[in-house]
Amino acid sequence: MIHGHYPIPVEPYNSALPATIWHNSSTRISFYKKPRRDRSNQVIGIRRSSMLRSQGNKIFALCSKAHALAALQGANAPSILGSDGVRFKSTNPNVKDGKVMHPELLNQNVLDTQYAVRGELYLRAEQLRKEGKEIIFTNVGNPHALGAKPLTFPRQVIALCAAPFLLERPDVEQMFPRDAIARARKILASFKGGVGAYTDSRGNPLVREEVAQFIEKRDGLPSNADDIFLTDGASVSVRLCLNAIIRDKWDGILVPIPQYPLYSASITLYGGSLIPYYLDEKNNWGLSVENLQASVKKAREEGKNCRGLVFINPGNPTGTCLSKDDLKKLIKFAYDEKIVLMADEVYQENVYQDERPFVSAKKVMAEMGEPYVSSVELLSFHTVSKGSGGECGLRGGYVEMTNIHPGAVEEVYKCASINLSPNTIGQISMSILVNPPVPGDESYELYMKEKSTEIASLRRRAHMVTDGFNSLEGVFCQFTEGAMYAFPQIKLPKKAIEKADSLGKAADVFYCLRLLEATGISTVPGSGFGQEPGTFHLRTTILPREDVMQQFNDKFKTFHKAFMNEFRN
Repeated sequence: MIHGHYPIPVEPYNSALPATIWHNSSTRISFYKKPRRDRSNQVIGIRRSSMLRSQGNKIFALCSKAHALAALQGANAPSILGSDGVRFKSTNPNVKDGKVMHPELLNQNVLDTQYAVRGELYLRAEQLRKEGKEIIFTNVGNPHALGAKPLTFPRQVIALCAAPFLLERPDVEQMFPRDAIARARKILASFKGGVGAYTDSRGNPLVREEVAQFIEKRDGLPSNADDIFLTDGASVSVRLCLNAIIRDKWDGILVPIPQYPLYSASITLYGGSLIPYYLDEKNNWGLSVENLQASVKKAREEGKNCRGLVFINPGNPTGTCLSKDDLKKLIKFAYDEKIVLMADEVYQENVYQDERPFVSAKKVMAEMGEPYVSSVELLSFHTVSKGSGGECGLRGGYVEMTNIHPGAVEEVYKCASINLSPNTIGQISMSILVNPPVPGDESYELYMKEKSTEIASLRRRAHMVTDGFNSLEGVFCQFTEGAMYAFPQIKLPKKAIEKADSLGKAADVFYCLRLLEATGISTVPGSGFGQEPGTFHLRTTILPREDVMQQFNDKFKTFHKAFMNEFRN
């Protein structure tokens, strides 16, 4: 694609009329039409207005025919000459106030990117914390920051791998269990140079093979270690794939609303378009194929390509677990519409009900058989950051690519190679997650006890939070079936909404800020995740320990009652 800026003095830039140009090429060329201004209203460049778009042998342009033809004729040239002989070139200034990296001169996609989880509420909470106020950070799923303890066996193995000289001590078996010692030695034998050396850009081959075996055992379908990329947490895997899928603003990604802002932020950063499909809150945040079809139809009418479909199971922020029937509908939809499925399955261990246990998309696809099992393009994500371990800071994750063209896998590998290697401690953490102690191992009983104790506690906390919210006036919260969050809807009084408007804030942001100031509870407003117009929500984690969770409920109840009385209609 060739990007050209019309220099400001060129007359056709202002007087361009739509023109249809016939050409036997599929080349797309971006044109810039509208002036881009800085904060002082000075023209600093030309903003992209439209793009030559090909449909068969037709190319449509919103510019003068002469300039479009000149651009097409110069499509392979290093620069383009307009019909008036004026050379296309950048009109963006390079420096402002003595700075090249001035905030007004950055990539526009960077400036447009928003990430609510670490937004205004979080920054205010940090400020209050520095001022000495006790803050309960429930804005992000960060278990250890809220009191969760690491599982023993993974940390023992990591300690031995990070300090291999411990393995040489004569009393090492008095310090560590034998299975942890054996695992550390096996891992170190595969990490040439130890944990301080780069690995393959896809990750250590031994760990990728362990991930493949974990998937095969879970799903009953073969997995190829060469189609698995280890990354610094699942978020990096998601961004790696989105960066490959999105080509320009005409490429759209279907994302559930409410959604985790990783997706909206990354799609914006890479210059694509988010195509929302709404979940049905009244039906337990249920999936609607009709909503999906309507979203795709609308996007295509706008000229967009629907390239990917994200779903999060269990859901973030909704906490809903998808059924097998839901997954079958998604797989069939992706097959029919020729869309890549992006299965965010990072909370697969975090399930707090028995009616709908976690089932992976790949397993369901295998059960559906042909034509789905060999043709639906599937990207599956997992991480060590969630589950009972909650090792967010160790940054271990993976993506498995199923039915992806080998050439595309190689292109993603090329991009992964730019970072040289995922971090080695995260890779070791993933190794232990997918290949844990088994019956008969010295560490098995303690490992299983720690995991089951934490999940049982999370199940109790899910009930505590949901019951607490549903006891409040004007608050309704679906039960947190899985993941780590509750997403209650709050019916705010009209006077509160009017007060928020007068302050230039969304009503749910206003509510969450007042909650933070009064109680020290840091949440995320629902507007950061997307919500049906006219509704207001917030997201909180269920991660504070059980004794703190009771304090959380009491503080929230006291605040909410006072807030509703203050703004009662």
